[in-house]
Amino acid sequence: MEAHIPTTKSISLTQYGIQHTNVHYQLSPQELQKLTIEKDMGKEASSGALAVNTGEFTGRSPMDRFIVRDSITEEKVWWGDINIPFESEKFDMLYDKMIAYLNEKELFARDCYACADEGYKMNIRVINEYPWSNMFAYNMFLRPNEEELKDFEPEWTVINAPGFVANAEIDGTRQHNFAILNFSKKIALVGGTGYTGEIKKGIFSALNFILPVYKNTLPMHCSANIGDSGDTALFFGLSGTGKTTLSTDPDRKLIGDDEHGWTKDNMVFNFEGGCYAKVIDLSQEKEPEIYAAIKQGAILENVIMDDKGVVDFSDTSITQNTRVSYPIYHIDNIQQPSIGENVKNIFFLTADAFGVLPPISKLTPAQAAYHFISGYTAKVAGTEAGVVEPQPSFSACFGAPFMPLHPATYAEMLSKKMQESGVDVWLINTGWTGGPYGIGTRMKLKYTRAMISAALSGDLGLYSYDKYHIHSVFGVAQPRECPGVPTSVLSPRATWNNDEDYYKTAFKLTNAFRENFKKFESYASEEIRRGGPQRYAF
Repeated sequence: MEAHIPTTKSISLTQYGIQHTNVHYQLSPQELQKLTIEKDMGKEASSGALAVNTGEFTGRSPMDRFIVRDSITEEKVWWGDINIPFESEKFDMLYDKMIAYLNEKELFARDCYACADEGYKMNIRVINEYPWSNMFAYNMFLRPNEEELKDFEPEWTVINAPGFVANAEIDGTRQHNFAILNFSKKIALVGGTGYTGEIKKGIFSALNFILPVYKNTLPMHCSANIGDSGDTALFFGLSGTGKTTLSTDPDRKLIGDDEHGWTKDNMVFNFEGGCYAKVIDLSQEKEPEIYAAIKQGAILENVIMDDKGVVDFSDTSITQNTRVSYPIYHIDNIQQPSIGENVKNIFFLTADAFGVLPPISKLTPAQAAYHFISGYTAKVAGTEAGVVEPQPSFSACFGAPFMPLHPATYAEMLSKKMQESGVDVWLINTGWTGGPYGIGTRMKLKYTRAMISAALSGDLGLYSYDKYHIHSVFGVAQPRECPGVPTSVLSPRATWNNDEDYYKTAFKLTNAFRENFKKFESYASEEIRRGGPQRYAF
C-alpha cells in the first residue's frame, strides 16, 4: 500500500523537550482514521466509524491516578485512596523518561480547549503517541477555528504515551500504567494505557479543582439538555446509569453528555466538544440518536465486528465497557454554543440492582444533599471478578474518582445553587424492578423516559399527600400516578409480590447507605444526615 502523506502543519514541541520534527499537527479526523488503519491499529466498521482495541486497559484505573503534592495542592486536595499523592521529584524524573521515549516516536499534536463559556475557556495542547488517541482528542475537546489557532497559547498540556511502561519501583507508580496531574506545571501525564477516557478525565479532574477554588463555579459529572422554553435539566449519574441516553432527547437540545460547570451567574456550560457513550446492547430502536452518531468520525472502542464490519453491540467478550466517542455535532438536536441557563430540574440516576428504590421520587433539599454526597448505584454479577450478587457502590458527588476536593465542598456548592434556583430534584432508578438483579427485570427505558418527561413538563404536579406516597423505608416521595407508566410500576414493593423479601432487601440497602455515610457525618449538618434512610434492619 502506498504510504499516506498527511497534510501536516508545522509546530515545534521543543518547550516540552521533544527535539525531533516528526510531529503531525492538527490533522483532520479523516487523516487520522486513515493513518490508524494503515498502521494496522484499527479497522473501519460498516458504519464508517473507526474501531480500535485499547489493549490491556479497557477502562480507567483509579488506583493509578495521582496528583503531585506541592504548594498548590498540599492544603486543598482531599488526599487518600481517591487522590493519591505523587512526589514532585518523581514526576520530573518520570516526565524526562517519557519525553526520551517520545523523542523516538512519530507524534500527533492537537490544540483544543475546554469550557464552552468564553469566560472559562481553557486552552489545551494534547500530544499523542497514537493517531487514534489524537482523533479522540478532536472528538472530545472543543475545536478552535483557524483564527483562534493563530495565536494559540496552551494553558494545560496532556502528554499521552500508551506504549511507555513505567517501572513502579523506580518511578513511584503503583504499576506500569499511570495518570498524573501536576497543577504547578499544568501538565497531565498519561502512560502505559491505551484507554482514551484517561485523556479527558485528566482535564476534567483539573477543572474540578480549578473551578471551585479559583472561579466560584461548581464542576459537575452530569449531562445536560434544554427545552424550548429555555429550561435546563441536569442528569447526574455514574457510568451505566443512563446519563448519555436520557439527556439525548429528540424533544430537547443536548448541551453535553458528561461534564459541565454551573457558574455564579446561574449559567451551565459544557466542558467538552463531544460525547463518550457506552454502547453495550445499543440498538437503533432504543437509542436512535446515539446509534445514528456512529458514523465516519466516530471511534468505537473494544467492540466485536464480523468480517463485513458489522458491530455486535451485545458482545462483551472484550469488556462490558464498550464505548464510542464522537463530536457533539454528530447529534442533530444540539444547543449551540453548549451553554444553558435557568436550571429547573435535576435528576440523580441510579441503577439499583437490589430493585428496591422507586423508579422516580421527589427529594427534599436535605435528601438531595444526602444522595448527592452518597452517589449510589450498584454493581451486578459478572461486571467485576468476584461479584456474584448485587453490591452497593457509592461514589461521592456521582464522580469521586475525578474530584480532588472534599465531597462536602461540591455538595455545599450544589445545595446553594439548588436553593437559589428553586430547582426540583428527582431520584431516578434506571435499575431493576420486580426483584433484584437475577430475579427482577431492568426498568423499561420507555417508562423512565415517560417519568422524566412528566417531571420536566410539570405533569407530576406539586407535592401533596394525595398525589405522592412517602416511602416507609427511604423516606422519599414517590408519585402515585404518572402519564405513560402503569401505576403498579411506580411502587417497587408492589412489583415484588413478596413484602417480606422486599423489606428485607430494602433494609439491607439502607444499612449500606448509612454505613457509607459515616465518613461524611462530621462534615454534614443534622438536616442533611436526616435526608438519608433513617431505619436499620432488625
